[in-house]
Amino acid sequence: MAMKLSFLAMLLCLLLASTPKAHASVFDVTSATYGAKPGSDVSTALAKAWSDACASPSASKVVVPSGTYKLKEATFRGPCKAPIEMQVQGTLQAPADAGQLTRPDTWVGFQYIDMLTLSGGGTFDGQGALSWNQNDCHKNKNCKPPPVNLRFEFLTNSKVQDITSLNSKFFHIHVFRCNHTTFQQLTITAPDESRNTDGIHIGASTGINITHSKIGTGDDCISIGDDSHEITVTGVTCGPGHGISIGSLGKYKEEKDVTGIIVKNCTLTNTENGVRIKTFPDSPSPSSASGIHYEDIIMVNVSNPILIDQLYCPYTKCEQKPPSKVKINNVSFKNIKGSSFTPLAVKLVCTTGKPCENVELTDIDLTYGGDKGPLTSVCSNVKPAITGVTKALGCATSSLAPLP
Repeated sequence: MAMKLSFLAMLLCLLLASTPKAHASVFDVTSATYGAKPGSDVSTALAKAWSDACASPSASKVVVPSGTYKLKEATFRGPCKAPIEMQVQGTLQAPADAGQLTRPDTWVGFQYIDMLTLSGGGTFDGQGALSWNQNDCHKNKNCKPPPVNLRFEFLTNSKVQDITSLNSKFFHIHVFRCNHTTFQQLTITAPDESRNTDGIHIGASTGINITHSKIGTGDDCISIGDDSHEITVTGVTCGPGHGISIGSLGKYKEEKDVTGIIVKNCTLTNTENGVRIKTFPDSPSPSSASGIHYEDIIMVNVSNPILIDQLYCPYTKCEQKPPSKVKINNVSFKNIKGSSFTPLAVKLVCTTGKPCENVELTDIDLTYGGDKGPLTSVCSNVKPAITGVTKALGCATSSLAPLP
């Protein structure tokens, strides 16, 4: 009996080994069907290859081989009939002049797709230098933003991995209404003087994972907007840039709550802020941010390493306004170590209208080697629970009154 079972098992293995394996259909933009060539505009070829791949009843792959290609703009739209991958092995270059785009807020977009994979080791080059000089969004609240390098909208069960976003005109990656999507092994690069070039901005999304990525920009490495839930950031190196931020929140009407944010095992180097939560004063509608946890963070020469700022105002002129209506609750900063570029290393400034609650500072070990005064911390409208923190970093000036 045992010999018969063994023979049957061997026969089954042989049958499985001889069965042809299903491979994804490949749609190469440089094939004779599509005719793309390095050095030329690939827009039409890429659009046609996507259309054919998306219509495939089985898994498909769009391939952009190595080489440099011009891409005026593109929106890749689903739903597709089966899982689909876009493998960019070469470099796609945007027009230097944003005025050439028919969709002024987006260079490359992906919409309404389930089980998308974007990969390949290639580069999306936004050629943003001209736009940075023209962008006044840092001082003009009514500005017209330049285009985002990569916009992901209404994706589910998807993965973006092993790509580079270079010199975006505005945000590098914008994530909106996406669920259960992972961003991993990304390189996001722009010089520190490039304005509003957030690395990854997330809004109205659930179950987003960002992991093992290197981000250096002229703004937030990662920013998390309203209606974001179950967002996990791990193994990210950030710098230059403005840090890893929740917000800004409280700027628009009817903003929704932010819940369940974990930032862990990250390193920030030479950034203008470290880990922060920022909300505008005079919010038009009440909302909340809760369940936010920063843990195992290394700071290297970082200004404002730990920051809650409910008086956030990025514009040149900021008037005294009523307090923020964003309620901050259940926030922890744990095992944060390294060096601060500023003597004020911990700053928790909460709103007078809705003081922060259930804030923890645990095992905070930051040093300051400059000559602008002693290492210090300050808190307003919050009484954090403190464990394993020196007196200098433990909010000795904590109060429930507004800071001067």
